[in-house]
Amino acid sequence: MEPWLVVGLGNPGPAYAEHRHNVGARCVAALASEQGERLTKHRTHALVASVRVGVLPGGLPGPPALLAVPQTYMNRSGGPVAGLARYYSVPVERIVVVHDELDIDFGSVRLKRGGGEGGHNGLRSISTSLGTKDYLRVRLGIGRPQGRQDPADYVLSPFPTRDAEEAALLVGDGADALTQLVQHGLEPAQQQFHSR
Repeated sequence: MEPWLVVGLGNPGPAYAEHRHNVGARCVAALASEQGERLTKHRTHALVASVRVGVLPGGLPGPPALLAVPQTYMNRSGGPVAGLARYYSVPVERIVVVHDELDIDFGSVRLKRGGGEGGHNGLRSISTSLGTKDYLRVRLGIGRPQGRQDPADYVLSPFPTRDAEEAALLVGDGADALTQLVQHGLEPAQQQFHSR
């Protein structure tokens, strides 16, 4: 069974860990933890863990996946993603990128294949490095800032205390969406998560 490459986007280091922009990285770390694995350093400038995603009917282990969090800044995520795809011979149709999304209501999860980057520098870097936009995306809604706050400042700030519980639920829902996507495919995962 061919492996999947599941990439969570964020900026490296503890100063950024709780920022809205890092919700993708948090989601992939949560999925690794659910599988009893820790993300460790890889020579492609990423933290990685090799897992089997979920459990199939009959108690069989789920599909193999390499979970990864680039350790470059967001706008340079493409290098590690392309490096991992080459190193593990993962075709683009089995690459999933998990990222924050301003244009989706806070707390919602949406899935798609391909499309534009919507001004997201991490996606732009990945599309450039892979030479295609046709990878899968798990989009974690963080909503838009209210008032006149600059979107760049908004994504590079932590969730306020009042939203911490909802942010944790978003991370959990994202991990569940990833599991559904890898186990059952895009359309069944969309049907489950887009109806919420």
